[in-house]
Amino acid sequence: MPHFENAIRKMLPKTYRRKHVAHEVYVALAHFQSLVPMMNKYVYNDGTTKNLMSLTGTIPVRFEDETYNIPVCLWIEASYPQTAPICYVTPTCDMMVLSGKYISSNGEVLLPYLEDWKNGECDLVSLLQVMAVMFADFPPVCMRPHPEPEEAPCWLQFHRHAEVLTKTDGSLYLNLAGEDELPVQQENETNC
Repeated sequence: MPHFENAIRKMLPKTYRRKHVAHEVYVALAHFQSLVPMMNKYVYNDGTTKNLMSLTGTIPVRFEDETYNIPVCLWIEASYPQTAPICYVTPTCDMMVLSGKYISSNGEVLLPYLEDWKNGECDLVSLLQVMAVMFADFPPVCMRPHPEPEEAPCWLQFHRHAEVLTKTDGSLYLNLAGEDELPVQQENETNC
């Protein structure tokens, strides 16, 4: 058993089929190298929590001749491989979930492959491959729209043009630059 696979096995609680799960996770990581295995708390819909193995990171997806790294998290329960992983797209703060046929509004992945999961026929690598293909046809996330500068709140309009400076007496003041990037005149500076 390779060293890394053995390390994954040691992470798993004894309630898991440790040898089987560690091997599948190891093989999945060989194909999808941006994923990271970790033990973490999963919160079920009823509020109960369990410490579960997860694969967290990104999977490459081809969409309109570009490759996008879609952030995902696969939660592997102790009953795996009898039960399918619980899968989510996990958008960054710059992204938003596109709910639809295969993605719920909270980012849960609802693929037929998961619904028809069969022990011995389904595995993590195949699941990740199916996700990549389906996400190419039905993108699960998009970039969050950013407001135009004139629509942005006042503080945001000047955010990139502000500079905090220190006076000789140690007090701080905010120096705002005008639209021409030149400092606004002294009387418009704010003392803190």
